[in-house]
Amino acid sequence: MRVISQRYPDIRIEGENYLPQPIYRHIASFLSVFKLVLIGLIIIGKDPFAFLGMQAPSLWQWGQENKVYACMMVFFLSNMIENQCMSTGAFEITLNDVPVWSKLESGHLPSMQQLVQILDNEMKLNVHMDSIPHHRS
Repeated sequence: MRVISQRYPDIRIEGENYLPQPIYRHIASFLSVFKLVLIGLIIIGKDPFAFLGMQAPSLWQWGQENKVYACMMVFFLSNMIENQCMSTGAFEITLNDVPVWSKLESGHLPSMQQLVQILDNEMKLNVHMDSIPHHRS
């Protein structure tokens, strides 16, 4: 971004999060709570399957025998899924509130050369539009 700042010293570069679809946000929130409940159950040794009248699967039994590893596995796998749900991969560029590039639409990031070309074209267009006389009706 140094190239952009040097070429256009008056340009302001900002970054912000692009929120994922609500369903993915809800899944990530649910997983966050579920992860904590599951870790709590592993630590205190309560068998939720017995409460449901079911036999505990071998994975649960392994988790009771290896609590530290089971808690770490639940924590890291859950975090990985939560992060995937919250990641949009968005890289959206606007100039004067007008969208000029969208990774969501194009499927890829612009190269530095493409980005400079886009900004050059937009800046020339803005200068050209500002030089056209406006007529009032």
